[in-house]
Amino acid sequence: MRLRTLLAIIVAVLIAAFLVVNWQVLAAPAKVSFVFGSIETPIGVVLLAICAPVLLALMVYVGMWHSTALLESRRQAKELQAQRILADNAEASRFTELGALIRSEITGLDQRLQAAIDAMRGEFRDIEGSIAATLGEMDDRIRRLTDPKAHQPVP
Repeated sequence: MRLRTLLAIIVAVLIAAFLVVNWQVLAAPAKVSFVFGSIETPIGVVLLAICAPVLLALMVYVGMWHSTALLESRRQAKELQAQRILADNAEASRFTELGALIRSEITGLDQRLQAAIDAMRGEFRDIEGSIAATLGEMDDRIRRLTDPKAHQPVP
C-alpha cells in the first residue's frame, strides 16, 4: 500500500473517531447567523452543508485528473507500441538486407573458388601432359638403351 493511501485512511479514521466522540455537540441545535438572517439548526448539519460541496468538487477534480492521466498513459502506450513496431520492422529489414548481402558474398566467393579450381585443373592437365610426355620420352630412351635393334632405322 502506498504511503499516501495509508495516510488518507489514517486521517479518515481520525475524523470519524472525532465525529463519534463529539456527536452530542454536533447534534445539539445552535443558532447560526447568516448576513441576511439566522436559523436554529444542529451544527453538524451546517458543517456537512459546507464540507459536502467542497468534498464533491475535490472528488470531481481528482476524477478528471485521474481520467486525463489514464488517457495520456494510453496514448503514450499506443505511441510506444507504434515505435516498437517500427523498430522491429527496421530491424527485420536490416536482417533481410544482411542475409541478402551474405548470400551475395557467398555466391561471389563460390564463383571465385570455382574459377580457381578450374584454373588449377587446367594447370594440372598441362602438368599431366608434360609428365606423360616426359615419361614417354624416358620410356623410349630406356628401350633404346636396353634393346639396340628395336630402334634401328629401317633401310
